[in-house]
Amino acid sequence: MAIADTSPAPSQSGFAFGTGTLISAVIGALAGFVVMIVVGVTLGLITGAFASPPAGAAALAGLVAGGYIGALDPAARATKRSRAIAFILFLIVHLLATFAMPFGLPMDAIAVWQGIALAVLGMLTVIGTTLMTGDLPSGQVSRYMAEAAFIRTMKGLGFVIFTVMVALPFYVMVMTSLKNQAELLANPLDLSIDLSQGFSSLFSSYYELFTQFNFGRYLLVSFIVSTATVILTLLFSIPGAYAVARLRFKGQHAFARSILLIYMVPAIVLVIPLYAVFSQLGLRNSLLGLLIVYPATTVPVALYMLKGYFEGIPAELEEAGLMDGLTRFGVIIKITLPLALPALASVSLYVFMIAWNEFLFAFMFLDDPSIFTLSRGVVSLNSSEVPRQHLMAGAVVATVPVLVVFLWLERFLVAGLTAGSVKG
Repeated sequence: MAIADTSPAPSQSGFAFGTGTLISAVIGALAGFVVMIVVGVTLGLITGAFASPPAGAAALAGLVAGGYIGALDPAARATKRSRAIAFILFLIVHLLATFAMPFGLPMDAIAVWQGIALAVLGMLTVIGTTLMTGDLPSGQVSRYMAEAAFIRTMKGLGFVIFTVMVALPFYVMVMTSLKNQAELLANPLDLSIDLSQGFSSLFSSYYELFTQFNFGRYLLVSFIVSTATVILTLLFSIPGAYAVARLRFKGQHAFARSILLIYMVPAIVLVIPLYAVFSQLGLRNSLLGLLIVYPATTVPVALYMLKGYFEGIPAELEEAGLMDGLTRFGVIIKITLPLALPALASVSLYVFMIAWNEFLFAFMFLDDPSIFTLSRGVVSLNSSEVPRQHLMAGAVVATVPVLVVFLWLERFLVAGLTAGSVKG
C-alpha cells in the first residue's frame, strides 16, 4: 500500500535561483547601463564637470542588484527593506568597480553633486529593475512571463530614452540662452548656471530680444497669423467635412479618399511656383500671402479630422432637427457644432501649432522685418553679428507659448484625434 507524502510543501519565501533570477539580473544590468548614461550626462550638464560615465561598472552593479531582486519572491521585492538592500549592493559594487570614482571624477570634485547623482543612480536603477521585473518568479519561468518581462523592460527603457531625446535639446537651448558671451566663449559645453549673477544678468538675453530685436512684434504677428489661419481653416473645413459626411453627391467617395492628396506633394516643390505667382500678383512680402497659403495647407487635414467626427454623430439627431423645422444650416449651427466642440478644439489647436511653427513659406515670402513671423524672426538671429545666446533665447520664446497651449488643451487634441474612430 502506498504511503501518502505528508511532508510540508517547499517554502515560497527566501531566495531561489533560476531562470527568473537570471532574467532579473540582465534587466538590472540594462537599467544600470541606461540610467548611468542619463545621470552622468545630466551631472555634467548641471555642473560643467564633464567625464565619461562608467556605464560598464553601473551595468555590473545593476547585474548584482537585479540578481538579488530576482532571487526574492515577487511579494517581497516591493518592500522597503528589499529595495534598501538592493540599493546598498548596487552602491558597493559600483564604487568597487570604479575605484571610488562613481562618475569618472575624484570624490572630492563636486562632492555634493556626485553624492546626489550617485543616490539618484542607485534608486532609479533599483526601482526601475523592480518595476520591470514585476511578478517574474525566481525559478523556472514560462515563455509568457519571460515575454511580459521583456515588454516591460523595453517599454521602460524606451520611455527613458524618449524622454531624454525630448528634454535634452530643450535643456541645452534654455541653459545656453541664460549664458553670457564670455561664458560661452570660455567653454561652450559648460551648461551650468551661476545663480549669483542676479536675475537681470541671467535673463539679459531675453530683455535684449524684446528691446533691440523687435521680438514683441514678431510674437504679435505670429499670433495674428495663426489665429486668422485657424478661423479661415474652420470656415472652409466645417462645411466641407459636413458635406462629405452627411450629404450624398456624385463623386463623394472619390473626394473623401483624395482629401489628403495635397500632403503627397512636398512643400519645397510648391514654394517656387507660389513665389513666382505671388511676386507677380504683389502678394509676396505680405501677410495676405501667408493667409492664402496656410489655410490651403491646413484645410485638408482639418476636413479629414472633422469628417470622422461628424460621421460619429448620430444622424437621427439631425433628422429630428429637420423635422422640427430647422434648415440644414440651422441643424449644423444648433446641433452638429455643439456636439463637435471637442473635435473643433483639437482641430483649432492642431492648425494653430502648424501656423505658429511654419517656417519655409514665411522664409521665402517675407523680407520686411516689420511683418516677420516668430519663426522668421528667429532665423534672422542666426548670424555672426548676433550672440549665440540670443538665438537660443529666441528659440525658447518661440517654443514656450505653443508648448503651454498644447499642454493646456492636450485633452481636446486626443479626444478629437480619436473621435469618429468608433461609431455608435
